[in-house]
Amino acid sequence: MAIAKKVTINDVALAAGVSVSTVSLVLSGKGRISSATGERVYQAIDQLGFVRNRQAVSLRGGQTGVIGLIVGDLSSPFYAELTAGMTAALESEGKMVFLTQGGKRGEQMLQRFETLVSQGVDGVVIAGSVDQAAELRAKAAETETPLVFASRASYLDEVDIIRPDNMQAAQLVTEHLIRRGHQRIAWLGGKSSSLTRAERVGGYCSTLIKYGLPFHSEWVLECESSQKQAAEAIAGLLRHNPTISAVLCYNSVIAMGAWFGLMRAGIQSGEDSVESYYEQRVALAAFADVAENALDDLPLTWVTTPAREMGQSVAERILQRIDNVQGSIRNLIMPPRLLARK
Repeated sequence: MAIAKKVTINDVALAAGVSVSTVSLVLSGKGRISSATGERVYQAIDQLGFVRNRQAVSLRGGQTGVIGLIVGDLSSPFYAELTAGMTAALESEGKMVFLTQGGKRGEQMLQRFETLVSQGVDGVVIAGSVDQAAELRAKAAETETPLVFASRASYLDEVDIIRPDNMQAAQLVTEHLIRRGHQRIAWLGGKSSSLTRAERVGGYCSTLIKYGLPFHSEWVLECESSQKQAAEAIAGLLRHNPTISAVLCYNSVIAMGAWFGLMRAGIQSGEDSVESYYEQRVALAAFADVAENALDDLPLTWVTTPAREMGQSVAERILQRIDNVQGSIRNLIMPPRLLARK
């Protein structure tokens, strides 16, 4: 005997000729829904025999205790750490996180958002860059869903967003190298299409200009996040520009590759001396997205905005937004920290 297919909220939306979020609004009694639209939805529910899930039913009486999290790319160490920090903070408050991925380019963010709303989550966090920010903001307003963005770069306005200060981080670490006596500082890593990289390079360049130091475009190299490519890139850079005394690396993978590249070339890394008569010494510095105790124990300077701590701030903000949906928008910038190792 054939087993009857379970009717879903998507089936109801299709039968009623409305969106999934509209069906969710009708079920929850929220939002600005006309009586005619509500009637169509209830007719579809009756015809299909749709049984509302526990979350949708509980919306009539209050909150579900479930927070939706859409991550663009969970394989990214930054967003993995952010997710861990946010989840731990919310679970300590008795909440549960419903995690889903929206695609590395955010191509599935809208679809995932509608799915979470249909499940009756109390609020949604978007972690990652997304081109459909305006549409998501409109959907959140329509469904009265608390919404918070968390991102590595400042690409949004007029939304609740928590992000690191990439420009200040770059200024902080570049100034540190300059005060250690370095005047010929190069950049290694990242893609030119990355907004995070653009903000960091902007801080690096502005600091060189501030101190009247030379900036050469050929000293700013793109590189995939690959140790092998970083090792090859820094070897080529120093072979053609032997006067460079410090290299600022886009992330920890690039820094590790650069370290191996220096070792292979017989060049020492460190800040004790910019150069000596007998040897070339190149200082390495890098951006890191993890806590200080998780950093590689290499003799280089790190500038960090721990993503796990950022996740804890995101958790705090989404809970505030759930308690006060109409509250004022906040743009929270997480400050960087410098950690120099010898």
